[in-house]
Amino acid sequence: QVQLVESGGGLVQAGGSLRLSCAASGTILSINTMGWYRQAPGKQRELVATITRGGSTNYVDSVKGRFTISRDNAKNSVYLQMTSLKPEDTAVYYCTCTVGSLAYWGKGILVTVSS
Repeated sequence: QVQLVESGGGLVQAGGSLRLSCAASGTILSINTMGWYRQAPGKQRELVATITRGGSTNYVDSVKGRFTISRDNAKNSVYLQMTSLKPEDTAVYYCTCTVGSLAYWGKGILVTVSS
């Protein structure tokens, strides 16, 4: 079993920045892809960004140039630096990772961007 715990969310004004962190713990041999999804009120969960073990990244178009995903393999952790935040970035952000063929999810953390 793998547990993921997110931190760093909160309330920020439009134009501000936040850094989300997620640490994985448990029985971990090797984490493959790590990433962040988000779910805004009344909307479906959507991919925000992913990063492979080797460091290749992928972003949804709406956050390109504003968000940066990174990871620390030694700490089994993934981060999401969010800048130039917009009210439409308001959502619950979920950390995810894959270990072998299994996907794991955190409980989510709320990010609220006020206008």
